[in-house]
Amino acid sequence: MQQMIYLLRHGETEYNTQGRYQGQLDSPLTELGREQVQQNARMLKTFIDHAHDWKIISSPLGRAVESTEILCETIGYNYNKVEFDRRLTEVAVGQWAGLKMSDIQQMWPDLLTNTDAFNWYFHAPDGESYEAVVSRLSSWLKEIQHHPKVIVVSHGLTGRILRGIYAGLHKEDALKLEVSQDVFFKLANQEVTRICSNFEDIY
Repeated sequence: MQQMIYLLRHGETEYNTQGRYQGQLDSPLTELGREQVQQNARMLKTFIDHAHDWKIISSPLGRAVESTEILCETIGYNYNKVEFDRRLTEVAVGQWAGLKMSDIQQMWPDLLTNTDAFNWYFHAPDGESYEAVVSRLSSWLKEIQHHPKVIVVSHGLTGRILRGIYAGLHKEDALKLEVSQDVFFKLANQEVTRICSNFEDIY
């Protein structure tokens, strides 16, 4: 049995526009964010034929739930059949949740020493480790392996790591993957395909 997974990120949120790191906090989608989800959902609809042949699984965080509601409405899927799984939530950034980078640099300058633009999240006080995220996502992937058709709604950093696990990438490469909100990804045969309105890339 060949499994196919479509992975979507929630749309833009108010916190995204303010440059605040959400982690497992929440803020509502912006108007642009709702449009992004609708656009991705319309594109997805052209790939999946009958929506109810698919299992939809979402992060239970509000911004993902709101995105899932839009997705279901757009592709004609019964929202009551959506499953929610905490293993798909965004990486927890502990005491940095809700803050801007300028706040973090001011309050915890030492914790950012020797970090880069891709791994600094994992230095947050009370935050989640990369290994912990890999563990929960690997557990989830193993659990769903017998479902042939899965649509997932998750988050930026979590989605990066999930694609990295799937494609067998090293941590450094996984954390550099894109987190755009106007594309989504197909995971099949251990390959990840980027899907947007213009082109597809496989890695």
